[in-house]
Amino acid sequence: ISLLPNPKIQIQIQTISFSLFLSPTRQEERPIETLTLNPRYTRFDFSNNLSLSVEKKKVAFFVFFDLGLSVSLFPLYFLFNRELRGCLYQIWRMDSSYSVISKSSYVELQKQTNNGIPGKPRTKLLLPSDEESFVNDFDDSRNGVGDEEGDDLDFIVADFGKSNQGSGIYGAVFNLTTSIIGAGIMALPATMKVLGLILGFVLIILMGILSEISVELLIRFSVLYKSRSYGEVVQFALGKTARVLSEICIIVNNGGVLVVYLIIMGDVMSGSLHHIGVLDQWLGNGFWDHRKVLILIVMVIFLAPLCALNKIDSLSLTSAASVALAVVFVVVCFVVATIKLIEGTIDPPRMTPDFGSKKAILDLLVVIPIMSNAYVCHFNVQPIYNELEGRSPHKMNRVGRITTAICVVVYASTAISGYLLFGIDTEADILTNFDQDLGIRFSSAVNYIVRIGYILHLVLVFPVIHFSLRETVNTLLFEGSPPLAESKKRSLGLTVILLALIYIGSTMIPNIWTAFKFTGATSAVSLGFTFPALIALRLGKETNSLSFVERAVSWLMLILAVVVSVVGTIGNIYSMESKSD
Repeated sequence: ISLLPNPKIQIQIQTISFSLFLSPTRQEERPIETLTLNPRYTRFDFSNNLSLSVEKKKVAFFVFFDLGLSVSLFPLYFLFNRELRGCLYQIWRMDSSYSVISKSSYVELQKQTNNGIPGKPRTKLLLPSDEESFVNDFDDSRNGVGDEEGDDLDFIVADFGKSNQGSGIYGAVFNLTTSIIGAGIMALPATMKVLGLILGFVLIILMGILSEISVELLIRFSVLYKSRSYGEVVQFALGKTARVLSEICIIVNNGGVLVVYLIIMGDVMSGSLHHIGVLDQWLGNGFWDHRKVLILIVMVIFLAPLCALNKIDSLSLTSAASVALAVVFVVVCFVVATIKLIEGTIDPPRMTPDFGSKKAILDLLVVIPIMSNAYVCHFNVQPIYNELEGRSPHKMNRVGRITTAICVVVYASTAISGYLLFGIDTEADILTNFDQDLGIRFSSAVNYIVRIGYILHLVLVFPVIHFSLRETVNTLLFEGSPPLAESKKRSLGLTVILLALIYIGSTMIPNIWTAFKFTGATSAVSLGFTFPALIALRLGKETNSLSFVERAVSWLMLILAVVVSVVGTIGNIYSMESKSD
């Protein structure tokens, strides 16, 4: 009874269950407060404190007699009771993802409150209702969550609230996809140049699978512990200090990514030391040659209004347009590479990594964190889930799988076609390669489409990443305060300050490659794999809810994350030293 989300349905079901013991003509329309069955006695407690305790053998006769009477009268009751028909129809439509009731010596059914949480829960862990997740309240007794022993983390519960309106599955897919596909896609062809086509393609698929598994684990325990943010579920599993570290990682990662976005926008539109800007090609020299001025104009006119939005589901349309522009970029690269491949003008690509020199080995160490950085979206999972219409972990898992499939296709197509196009001349940011003749018809038009489309893509991705950054800063600085959606002044103030800091960073950091290497080896790996693996292992042990395979995969993710972080950081340091020499 406690699993049913609709209070009206709950009362109706209680009445039907009650009719097994009292004939329909003698039903009393009052809620059952508790109903406990034990091996010897059957006890009924009603809201008026009326209690009846009889021996089990005596009750059996009335049970079978009343059961027969109820079954015989049920067709007439069904025919003339519209509420009963509607109730049974709602039950028929419900998902059958519930667990078996515990086979202990007694079962206790409790009265529901307005928020869907039992009035006197037997367990310390409060699970969300079916309207909020697919987690079964009765699953506690099976998994041992309701044991008397446990730490204080079980008492920390956050309320998800209702989800009456929000983005649908595909709106959530667009938001999550744009959290993943950003400036990192431009570095993937260069990783193919280092890893070779075979190993690079395998790693793109492998990292996508591991990222999807970590997202599903993160969602499972976020819903189980009613965590509204990435930091909250980290705190449940690892404590307050780990939460602060995770939030710092989110700030460093997201802030660094947004700085990179602005740098790329400036380089493409104003030009840089290595290539001519789009505006220079169109209009000649002018004030737009000053990258700092142009970035400031773009931020004030285009980025600030989008970043001022308080809810991420408001960005679904911009996210959809962003994904479409990313697909256009991928299609153009793929078509151009196919044409040149048919014409036979593409040099044979490298299929395996090059271990022939110290520089090649250092590049190999540096490129692995960049590959792992490509799928990091975990800091946006909880906000997107909170605003998913009719949310449930099953729906969010579907969102994650669709997103992963899209990203694998986009990444593999971009990396392979980009590397085939430019070969050993592939730059760290492949966008810089599109200021030259591609050797095909309408080469100039294709170059403009690729660069302008990608700039529009970054403009639309920017507010999605900024949303998560703003939420994290708000949580870190104003813990316990009302949500930003309820405080427009605080939301606007944080937006202005963060945009100002991001702009200053874009004017001080001239190169994006070093930023990608260090964020990939530190904050990105921690957010995408280290923290989710630790959360799964810690909370999975508490709830006994991880299978052997899930536990093994969690350990694998943790080990790989530590190795990638250490090796990547060492590679970055040696790479910087070799350049200085």
